[in-house]
Amino acid sequence: MAAAAAAQTAGVPAAASATEPPFLSVVAPVYFEQEVIGHFLAAVTAVLARTGWSYEIVLVDDGSTDRTVALIREAIAADSHIRLVEFSYNHGKAAAMTAGLTYASGTRVLCMDPDLQDPPECIPEFVAKLDEGYDVVLSVREAKAGGPIDRLLSAIFWTSLRSLTRLDLPPGLGTMRIFNRHFVEQFLRYPEANRFLEGLLVHVGMRRTQIVVPHRARFAGQTKFNLRRRFALASSAITDFSEIPLRLATRVGLAVTAVGLFAMLAIVFVKLFIHDFQLGWPSLFCLLITGFGVNLLFLGIIGTYVGKIYREVKGRPLFSIRGLHNLEPRP
Repeated sequence: MAAAAAAQTAGVPAAASATEPPFLSVVAPVYFEQEVIGHFLAAVTAVLARTGWSYEIVLVDDGSTDRTVALIREAIAADSHIRLVEFSYNHGKAAAMTAGLTYASGTRVLCMDPDLQDPPECIPEFVAKLDEGYDVVLSVREAKAGGPIDRLLSAIFWTSLRSLTRLDLPPGLGTMRIFNRHFVEQFLRYPEANRFLEGLLVHVGMRRTQIVVPHRARFAGQTKFNLRRRFALASSAITDFSEIPLRLATRVGLAVTAVGLFAMLAIVFVKLFIHDFQLGWPSLFCLLITGFGVNLLFLGIIGTYVGKIYREVKGRPLFSIRGLHNLEPRP
């Protein structure tokens, strides 16, 4: 409540007329969240109702086939602040978040996950920090909830990402963040299909700061961010924002070629001037297998970049919408 009072004393209007955009939009992508969505909406609504701000909660369903959409529709019938963008199939979290930013109309837009790991009670603190003159406020988790293996994988993920992409990403970066309207409009100008959100946020730039938030265990349900998705996200981020794998392929290729030429010259020299010997097929077989393996590895790296180019040049929409609930269509 102290943070909310600070935000209001900073010139924040307590309410807005029906013709004005909401003071705050809360955007959350949802995917198989039937166990937690009701608790999430209740917690966020309780926090925002105490502030007196005009607000909306924009949920983007990313192709759930459980009761998530049905529960959200029931919530919309009881609360006009809630909106829903319903995807026709699963597009991924990056597309869902982009859709949420597209349909959010607030002058301030806060993004968070519905699992309640980032506490809704911190929302007024984010607003107050943004209104100090920043364009974007990121969250940094003071301590990641979960087991030691999960924390270790998270640390490896972010350390590798920062070193390979050279992106200025703070360690322990959380998913809760807030933007002003100008930042959102600039972000939506980036049309690429390969979307690593954190990289795009850094690329947009502007005035940025961060605040530390507590990190709780997931309220209910199962996390969708498993090891396979972590690896896919890291791979996408590296190939979206770094050419290091391509440069590495060139350097390794040159090194292998140099070693091969040196070995060939050494064998010829030894055979002619030191000792006459019969070359065996096992060594030749090992060299061939190694050479084929290196070639296939770096062809795969090049193919990954070519595949991303292929996705971009097709120019397909970022998401396909089955329906809008309590929302007007956007051009």
